[in-house]
Amino acid sequence: MSELQTAMNTLLKVFHSYSGKEGDKFKLNKSELKKLLTTELEIVGKNGNVERLMQDLDLDKDGEVDFQEYVNFVATVTMMMDEFFQRNK
Repeated sequence: MSELQTAMNTLLKVFHSYSGKEGDKFKLNKSELKKLLTTELEIVGKNGNVERLMQDLDLDKDGEVDFQEYVNFVATVTMMMDEFFQRNK
């Protein structure tokens, strides 16, 4: 697999390893999202306010984060990291 295919596969695997533990297997509820953030992005988990983040990510307001909402979040964080590293070269 190419690096891009590997990255895409990783996005899918991470999402689905947390989704559906307590409900819809294709979405993250608040506790699943918190577990993902705490485990995969330690800094986000330590900051704590998962309730606010859940509201911001849940664009369709169904009380859960679907794969598209998750990918939008990952892409946004990645772009912020890129901007940070470009400014701090």
